Amino acid sequence: MPFLEMKNISKRFVDVVANDRVCFDVERGEVHTLLGENGAGKTTLMNILYGLYSRDEGEIYLDGKLVIISSPYEAIKLHIGMIHQHFMLIPNLSVTENIILGLPSSRGFLLELKKAEENIDNISRKYELRVDPKALVRQLPVGLRQRVEILKALYRKTDILILDEPTSVLTPLEVETFFKIIRRFTEDGLAVIFISHKLNEVMSISDRITVLRGGNVVGTLKKHDTDPNKLAGMMVGKEITLSLDKPCEKKGKRLLEVRGLSVNSEKGGKPLVNNVSFDIHEAEILGVAGVDGNGQGELTDAIAGLQPVSKGQILINGMDVAHLSPRKRIERKLGYIPSDRQRVGLVVDFSVAQNLVLKDFRDTPFSKQRFFLNRRQINTNAERLIKEFDIKVSHGNEKVAFLSGGNQQKVILAREISGKPDVLIAMQATRGLDVGSTKYVQERILEHREKGGATLFISTELDEIIAISDRIAVMYEGEIIGILSGGQEIDLERISLMMAGVREQKTKKSVS
Repeated sequence: MPFLEMKNISKRFVDVVANDRVCFDVERGEVHTLLGENGAGKTTLMNILYGLYSRDEGEIYLDGKLVIISSPYEAIKLHIGMIHQHFMLIPNLSVTENIILGLPSSRGFLLELKKAEENIDNISRKYELRVDPKALVRQLPVGLRQRVEILKALYRKTDILILDEPTSVLTPLEVETFFKIIRRFTEDGLAVIFISHKLNEVMSISDRITVLRGGNVVGTLKKHDTDPNKLAGMMVGKEITLSLDKPCEKKGKRLLEVRGLSVNSEKGGKPLVNNVSFDIHEAEILGVAGVDGNGQGELTDAIAGLQPVSKGQILINGMDVAHLSPRKRIERKLGYIPSDRQRVGLVVDFSVAQNLVLKDFRDTPFSKQRFFLNRRQINTNAERLIKEFDIKVSHGNEKVAFLSGGNQQKVILAREISGKPDVLIAMQATRGLDVGSTKYVQERILEHREKGGATLFISTELDEIIAISDRIAVMYEGEIIGILSGGQEIDLERISLMMAGVREQKTKKSVS
């Protein structure tokens, strides 16, 4: 009999079926992964188990007994803990205060901080989750904040630990250490539920894997009975090959040169981007690796003209554009795929056809005498790009707001690449996309490279960075601390150390 069993769980949000009669079980001492694309129903199912959502149908059994979980408080009483993707900590409280928050004290209104600190220290030593119990949470880096969340669950004597996308804030070396800690949990009899969409990590840590698609269970497999390609096919509903065909290209002249670029914080203190320099040539992709929040967004926004530059140069085809408007940069053949497609990349209340000409609507053939739009040409352009970029839409006049995330991204990709930019910035271009859409976006970026374009490719997915890039720059706290050329220089351990702030000694040889 499984330790935890969820039977025929259903959950609807108005007209959306998030979970449809889902069956899922976990044994003591195992890591059972919930795998699926964004929107597949993974987190919804676990939010039901943790009491954040009420189920519409179905039953939950714990150790063979039917349980009713109506709130997180009830879940915690049943020794169920959940580490959310976005941490639930109070920054101005200490580690200990966060961990014991909400728990009763034997001294009534008085906290037993010293006793709690000793218990936390013992747990942290046992599982090698070392953190200072007296430290303020706001002073801790993101990796240590995650440790606090885990310690909070362990302090409450958790039997089932739910981890929702726990590696998104960790470097690869930290992930390796984290997986060793998870194995210690299972050796002590904990049941671990691991939510992820990263196939390499799933194959590394899982005992069993349940794949969800569209709120339904596609199948449950043992790790040894599957492989990444098979899992990818289950996730998207068709056979898919994950590898990219990246022919060797001979790079030409410099198309983008960034020299001593700095971007100041509005709050003062250390610059968000600090004295960054690099070049990108024709037919080259420079990948930027780093844990999210280390200045990548500010760097790309500064190059695109959306963030003011405090000092430094940005040269496109030899011309300094650092203080030009975004439109002037576009005229210098700059394309930009932003990380926030809905807020920055699109006008969601506009049609697909209108979004496809946002950068060109003033120009021939899309305008007449710069005052009137040529709707026939705009619609003709939309028909061509919808077909060329395989945008799933009934017609060009459909609002972008009604498209899926993958198709919204294809609209941006079509607009930016069809403009034939010399320099393309792709910031988290595949975030939130299914496996098929991810590969499609990557292939179009490689096509841009084959046609002689220069691409700055930023992603928090290190496997993706390694697969697509010719060189890799690593950002840490607003600085580029090393640039690695292709071939043997690009290896996981080396990049992992740099992502953690270990400086690369050979940077100067690989800058251009």
